[in-house]
Amino acid sequence: MSVRTPRTNLSPLAITLGEPAGIGPDLILEAWRQRAEADLPPFFVVGDPHFLARRAAQLALDVTIESCRVDEAPDVFAAALPVVETGHAVQGAPGSPDSTDAPAIIASIDEAVSAVHDGAARAVVTSPIHKKTLYAAGFAHPGHTEYLGELADSLFGGSATPIMMLAGPSLRTVPVTVHIPLKDVPSHLTTEKIVTTGQIVAADLTTRFGIDTPRLAITGLNPHAGEGGSLGTEDETIVAPAVVALREKGVDARGPLPADALFSERARAGYDAALAMYHDQALIPVKTIAFDETVNVTLGLPFVRTSPDHGTAFDLAASGKARPESFLAAIAMADRLSAPAAALSSARD
Repeated sequence: MSVRTPRTNLSPLAITLGEPAGIGPDLILEAWRQRAEADLPPFFVVGDPHFLARRAAQLALDVTIESCRVDEAPDVFAAALPVVETGHAVQGAPGSPDSTDAPAIIASIDEAVSAVHDGAARAVVTSPIHKKTLYAAGFAHPGHTEYLGELADSLFGGSATPIMMLAGPSLRTVPVTVHIPLKDVPSHLTTEKIVTTGQIVAADLTTRFGIDTPRLAITGLNPHAGEGGSLGTEDETIVAPAVVALREKGVDARGPLPADALFSERARAGYDAALAMYHDQALIPVKTIAFDETVNVTLGLPFVRTSPDHGTAFDLAASGKARPESFLAAIAMADRLSAPAAALSSARD
């Protein structure tokens, strides 16, 4: 049984607005409504309070919206949803994304990360974005993860390598290659990339998830992990050397393993995270097993970032039918991962 994480004197969480035409605003409003029932820590939204008030009215939700400064958010949170304004008005008609909202979406992300950098917030929870909306406005990144890496570099210094992890109650998966066409995966997959990903995953599982000696399962790229080279040579020439290198660096890694046998209940008991070679190889099993409870966690950043594991769901925006479980789980995980080490220890099962 989980123990409530101590929150005395902890900074609030920063939540981004996401795509206004999608279900992100609905989930934010519902999360605030369920704050006591779900035992959520104080959080604030970075965005347009007038827009959120309109969406609450469309959903017939009795939610008080209050514009405030970041330092006022914890006191506001008990009686109203705190919103830190970016200065960008939002249109956000449900189901109809508008590229004119792109500056507001990007500003919300920028200011949420800045709040963490300044110590005013301790983690970022991002609402789903619609990349096409941002691309139309000149956004030059494949998605949230890559953009957050750039922000980390510019604000915190250094050179971040952001890694996407999908974390559910009984399975954590990491795609080594992410948002690229399937036909391009073999040319983007390298031994070095697998090793770098494995090291970051192992380090964050230790420092943030409290796992002393993380066990990594490394999938093969091809069916049956290449079956000795008869179904493709990449597993022998790229993946297997990466596993050897990880072991030499002190990481408990094994593979390449056939992906089709890696996600059963019995197999999952043998590792703490699975590194998959491409996007769907990682995301399909974790979403199938626990779609509503799985959280997107970005590893390799100097701050904690979580997100629900779903998209904007335009067809559900302002309908009242969007399920909030993954968003609530994202807030709870951000709370847990950004708590001080002593609080993290006391919060473990």
